[in-house]
Amino acid sequence: MAIKSREKVAKSKNKNSIPGIHRIAAIQMASGPYVAANLSEAERLIEIAVNMGARLIALPEYFAIMGLKDTDKVAVREKEGSGPIQRFLSKTAKKHQVWIIGGSVPLECGNPDKVRNTCLVFDDRGKQVARYDKIHLFGFEKGDEHYQEKKTIEPGNKVVTVDTPFGKLGLSICYDLRFPELYRAMGEVDIIAVPSAFTETTGKAHWETLVRARAIENLCYVIAPGQGGYHASGRETHGNSMIVDPWGVVQDRLPRGSGIVISSINTAYLKSLRKSLPALKHRKL
Repeated sequence: MAIKSREKVAKSKNKNSIPGIHRIAAIQMASGPYVAANLSEAERLIEIAVNMGARLIALPEYFAIMGLKDTDKVAVREKEGSGPIQRFLSKTAKKHQVWIIGGSVPLECGNPDKVRNTCLVFDDRGKQVARYDKIHLFGFEKGDEHYQEKKTIEPGNKVVTVDTPFGKLGLSICYDLRFPELYRAMGEVDIIAVPSAFTETTGKAHWETLVRARAIENLCYVIAPGQGGYHASGRETHGNSMIVDPWGVVQDRLPRGSGIVISSINTAYLKSLRKSLPALKHRKL
């Protein structure tokens, strides 16, 4: 992330005073196998985003743990409403009076050998206001790369949206991005969140195309924070976290490493686009 001058940061904060314009931030990380260290890094980056004027901040998938093996996330899974990861999200949101999209958190499920890969949203009082369990589970086999999320994750089955001060927010996680019917099922949303840990192989081929497509076809903003770099397990994630506007224009991006992607969302601009191109009202199927 490029260092911004105090003047630019001040201007970013001032934009929050304009009705209908809000600053949002996507945080990119290269998380490791230790929860405490990852939470410390997330806290550092959230504070930077707050100081840049962000009122809605999204963390990447698996922000709290990218283990040495897939079962590591099962070992640190939490019961909904308790545990160090959830306490961190609640406490941090309340401390900075911001909304936080908690990337994904490993939560307990009925199977002791699996987790729900869950995106939790906390409001500016630190209250959990939404929960989305990842529906589509990634599977990929190519050469030495092997991923089968179904071995350690129990899929969710509910489409989730939540009303926020920034507009209606639709929740999804990573591999969900490939399934446009999920976003159609959300109805008209103003923002789509896609916290991710795309592999470098699939990410360099498809990530930006898919993120921009979801913004264009739904005429909404997409906030897409990702894991970006090399991990202790040897896995490489694509990064390229971005915020895309309803016309499909990338507002800001970060290719690799830890940092912040930040932009303003403008509800008046979104409404004007939907008025001039009412594609959502032209649907037939």
